[in-house]
Amino acid sequence: MTIFFTSDQHFGHTNIIKYENRPFSNAEEMNAYMLTKWNYTVSKKDKVYFLGDLCIPCQMYKDLIPKLNGYKIMVMGNHDSLSHKRYLEAGFEEVSKYPIILKDRFILSHDPVYLSDSMPYINIHGHIHSKQMFGKNYYNVSVELHDYTPVKFDVIVKKFSVDKVEFL
Repeated sequence: MTIFFTSDQHFGHTNIIKYENRPFSNAEEMNAYMLTKWNYTVSKKDKVYFLGDLCIPCQMYKDLIPKLNGYKIMVMGNHDSLSHKRYLEAGFEEVSKYPIILKDRFILSHDPVYLSDSMPYINIHGHIHSKQMFGKNYYNVSVELHDYTPVKFDVIVKKFSVDKVEFL
């Protein structure tokens, strides 16, 4: 099992193509590309922490979520307006409105959280799309920065020179 992180797909959101200068001619092309990249990268046995903003409009969520490979854990973003229950019923295995603390070191959130340079934490986040946070303890997994592909946890661990972290 491999662990992945991703955020801010905005499946179905035509205007995000313009706002973020995404290289797609329409939402259908964007959706197909991101679904292909997700499923090429993530196997059914892998775990994916999805850090918010799945789709706009959210009517498509019922059809979309079951097509995404992996054991899916969601930290809800500002555009994830449905109830926990609906996301769970559609195929997320776990859903949280709030950041998740992973292995006492990693703060998984949609919005970046404030961290001073003296804090030992690493914030894996989304929300700011193609922008980057200043500071040494942030890793933005928004799709624009990673060719619309989920990021392996090992890549993040290596970037921060963190000792190997084991997951059960």
